[in-house]
Amino acid sequence: MTTQSTRQAAVDAKQIEEKNSSSYPEPYRAAVAGRHFRRLGDAFGLKNFGVNLVRLVPGAWSSQRHWHTHEDELVYVLEGTPTLITDAGEQVLAPGMVAGFPAGKADGHHLVNRTGTDVLFLAIGDRVDADECEYPGIDLAARVIDGENRFTHADGTPY
Repeated sequence: MTTQSTRQAAVDAKQIEEKNSSSYPEPYRAAVAGRHFRRLGDAFGLKNFGVNLVRLVPGAWSSQRHWHTHEDELVYVLEGTPTLITDAGEQVLAPGMVAGFPAGKADGHHLVNRTGTDVLFLAIGDRVDADECEYPGIDLAARVIDGENRFTHADGTPY
């Protein structure tokens, strides 16, 4: 295990463990089964914002379509051509394109890989304990309950 005092100032991102997990309750987990991520910010002990290197296999979603109450989000496409879906519609993104989502703006968004090749992008966002998340069009919300972020049904009942 690397400690803060022995941690290198820079590493190859491929050295950071790639994870494939989701805390979404069923039936919402399957859509993100092909999402893989490396928590780049965590590897350096960053606490105020997160940076994830995300890989979507063909057919995978980045998340359920959502928006945050207290966290800003930004995505930067590195490889591939994901489809960005927002309340305004759909837009195919290309490498070098960037999209941002201010905290509190009710614009449900996510990326979907509708191509036959992997998509690679950076996802950057705040880390705010009070943040809650809305998932338009599905029976899902993320709420702060007893100081912890938990998934609930849209009406507030726990999963």
